[in-house]
Amino acid sequence: MSIVTLLAGWEAVGRLAGNRLFPAASTVIVAMWREATDGPLLESLAITSARVAAAFCLSMVLGTALGLSMGNWRKLDAVFDSWLTGLLNLPALVTIILVYIWLGLTETAIIIAVAINKLPATAVIVREGARGIDRDLMDMARSFHVGRWATLRHVFLPQLNPYLIAASRSGLALIWKIVLVAEILGRGSGVGFEIELCFQRFDVTRIMAYSLAFILVIQLIEWGALQPLERLTARGRK
Repeated sequence: MSIVTLLAGWEAVGRLAGNRLFPAASTVIVAMWREATDGPLLESLAITSARVAAAFCLSMVLGTALGLSMGNWRKLDAVFDSWLTGLLNLPALVTIILVYIWLGLTETAIIIAVAINKLPATAVIVREGARGIDRDLMDMARSFHVGRWATLRHVFLPQLNPYLIAASRSGLALIWKIVLVAEILGRGSGVGFEIELCFQRFDVTRIMAYSLAFILVIQLIEWGALQPLERLTARGRK
C-alpha cells in the first residue's frame, strides 16, 4: 500500500509540475519499459549486478573475517580499530579515484574499490556481534562436549546471524550506489555509464528510469533473499 501511495503522489506531483525536469511516475515507467525492450537497460542491469555481487561477496568475506577476529582478540582490535575509523571516514569517491590510478580502469579495480568502501562497515557490525556472543552458552557447549561444528551451527551462528543480516542489508544499500559512481567515473558499460550519458543530454526521464530499475532489483533481493533468510534465522533462535 505504501508503494502505491508513493507512486500516486509521484504521479500527481509530476503532472502538476508539467516539467520534463520532474517527469510523472507513469512517464518514467513507460521509459523504463522502452529501455528494457528496445534499449540497453537489461544488459546494463546484468553488468552492474555482476559488479555489485562480486564486490559484495568480497567485502562480506573479508569484513566478516576481520570483524570476528577483532571481536575475539582485543590486541588485534586495538591495532585495527583506528584503521577502521579512517576507512569509514574516507570518501568513496577518493577511494575509487586512487584505485583507478593504481590499478587502471579495469573490472578488478572497480570491484576492489567498492569492496574497500564496504569492508570497514561490515567489520564493525560483525565485531559488535562477536562481542555480544553469550560466552556462558559457549562454555556450556564445551562442558557437554558438543562438537565444534554443532557448536558453530547451533550456538554461535544463531547469535551472530542478526548482525550478518544487518551487514548484508546495509551492504547492498551502499554497494550499488558506489558501483554506479565508479561506473560513471571510469567504465564504458553498466547502469552508471548509461546514467552519465543521460546526464550529458539532460534526460531526467531516462536517469530516473535506470535508477528505478536498479532499485527494483535490489528490492527483489531484499524480498526474495534477505527477508526469508532473516525469518529463517529468527525461527532458529526460538
